[in-house]
This record gives sequence, C-alpha cells and structure tokens, in this order.
Amino acid sequence: MSPYQTKIIEQTAAFVQQTLAAAEGGHDWWHIYRVWRLSKSIAKTEKVDNFVVELGALLHDIADSKFHNGDETLAPKIARNFLASLQVEENIISHVENIIVHISFKGGNQVQKFKSPELDVVQDADRLDALGAVGIARTFNYGGYKNRPLYNPDIKPNLNLTKEEYKNSNAPTINHFYEKLLLLKDRMNTQTAREMAEERHRYMEAFLAQFYREWKGEI
Repeated sequence: MSPYQTKIIEQTAAFVQQTLAAAEGGHDWWHIYRVWRLSKSIAKTEKVDNFVVELGALLHDIADSKFHNGDETLAPKIARNFLASLQVEENIISHVENIIVHISFKGGNQVQKFKSPELDVVQDADRLDALGAVGIARTFNYGGYKNRPLYNPDIKPNLNLTKEEYKNSNAPTINHFYEKLLLLKDRMNTQTAREMAEERHRYMEAFLAQFYREWKGEI
C-alpha cells in the first residue's frame, strides 16, 4: 500500500478503537483487531485490493445492528461519512459499504446478493472469529449480555430460522452453536480460511461433547 493508504488505515483503526471503546465484549475493538489481523493473513493467498480488505475489516462492525435497535443502515452510513471525511475515493467507499452490508450471517438459507474477493476475505475472517475458543467465549459473553439461559434440552435448535427470527431469537446459548457456529466451517470462501476453520470447528465439537457430559453429571 502507498503511504497515503497506510495513513488512512491508521486513522481508521484509531476511529474504530475510539468508537467501540464501550462496546459489548464480543463485538468490541478486540473483535475488530482479530478480524483485521486474520483478514491480512488470508489476503496473502488471494488476489485482492488490500486497502479495501483492511478498511472493510476495520469498519465491518462499526455499528452492529444488534446493538442499535436492528438498524442495518447505520453502520454503512457511519463508514461512508468517515471515509468521505478523509477524502477516500468513491469506488472504495462504495465497496466498503457493500462489505459491511453483506458480511453478516443472516440465519437460515439467506442468499447473499453481493460478492467480491475482498468481501470473501473479510467475511472469512469474521466467521473464523466466531469459531474455536474465542468463538465460544464470545458466544457465552453475548448470551450473558442478553440474559439467555445456557441450555434448555426442551428447546431444540431451529436450523431454518428466517432473518427476522434469527435477529430476534432468545433461545439458549447452546442452540447458537447449531443455528450458526457449526455451519460456518462449510461456508468459508477461501482455502486458507477453510483450513483454519477445521481446527476451530473440532475444538467446538469437543467442547460441546464435554458440556453435555458435565450437564448430565457423567464426569
């Protein structure tokens, strides 16, 4: 990247860190930081615009709709206004907006309407951060934030949630593993992410097996 682009990235990182200073622990600056790092690692094996990848990673959760009354227009608006204030080119701003709008898992079998190699990279990085040890920690942190039960064997996971049902679900936290997390391994876009997801997926499966044994008082 050029010195100009490097400066923009530095300014964006500082903006995001300040904006998310008080965010919920699973969607805070450190989530962004991990996704940013993962995106840069995955991008090394892909033909992408690294400037767009880094901006998309840094801004992808600048205003997660879960914490803003379901408003999905706020994040792209904030990103656009910020990047425009730095006089970033319109085509870059538009691409970053599309990454923000289309990155999230929507539940069920929702069809993604925008694709780009840059989105593929950032989306994979975001999905990887929902897997493994960090993914488990984030899941229970958010479940606690929403005051959800850990597990209720009488409430079964719903693998065919609509977008609205997924957004408004109050199901036990364990259900989230089946409704989202365990599905992500097979939804990675890049070979690098697919390989990284395998180990994290196995870790979650081992965790669930241990959880059920302890729940039943077997160990």
